[in-house]
Amino acid sequence: MAGMTSILIVLTSHAALGDTGRSTGFYVSEAAHPWEVFTKAGHTVTVASVLGGDPPRDGDTAGHEEFLAFLGHDTPAVADVDPARFDAVFLAGGHGTMWDFPASVALRSLVRQVYEHGGVIGAVCHGPAGLVGVTLGDGGHLVAGRDVAGFTDEEEAAVGLSGVVPFSLQQRLVALGARHTGAAPWQPWVVRDGRLVTGQNPASATGVAEAMLDALGR
Repeated sequence: MAGMTSILIVLTSHAALGDTGRSTGFYVSEAAHPWEVFTKAGHTVTVASVLGGDPPRDGDTAGHEEFLAFLGHDTPAVADVDPARFDAVFLAGGHGTMWDFPASVALRSLVRQVYEHGGVIGAVCHGPAGLVGVTLGDGGHLVAGRDVAGFTDEEEAAVGLSGVVPFSLQQRLVALGARHTGAAPWQPWVVRDGRLVTGQNPASATGVAEAMLDALGR
């Protein structure tokens, strides 16, 4: 993997936080920090979103102006992205991912193809919602039998959204056969299982990106 240097960051296109009347989207720092890690390491980075266009933002944008300038307001749709171009895919979090990541056939196909061609898959916080529907060529779930992390039930309860999100990410991963582990709420926690790298929360985003570079041999 040492010579492979093209990474795709995928963002949610979902802007409504259930029936709360509040907005959501991708969590800015969870995309910005990995983008910084990848670009500083010399990788070519592309950003796409589930539906394309201007992805909805959530979280503080302060300090992330360089990434937001790079992002702009017009991303390609995942369905229009060629999986063969990429050596790694990173799924950024944000509550919006809980709605559109699992439902996206194009995203499931992209993740499967990149992984089965020897690529690295990373996800942080709610980003692993994009892994729950991914099955491999042998019919098994990507996460089955693998060590993973993701936003925990304890953290979901702490932000008051346990009854708002469409499912418990932690419980869904376990139900698919994953070995879910976590740290205390809001503490960084990164798990690498071969070419699959996952992290628990926003504090884990940089660590996930760095572990992905290790998996890439960079």
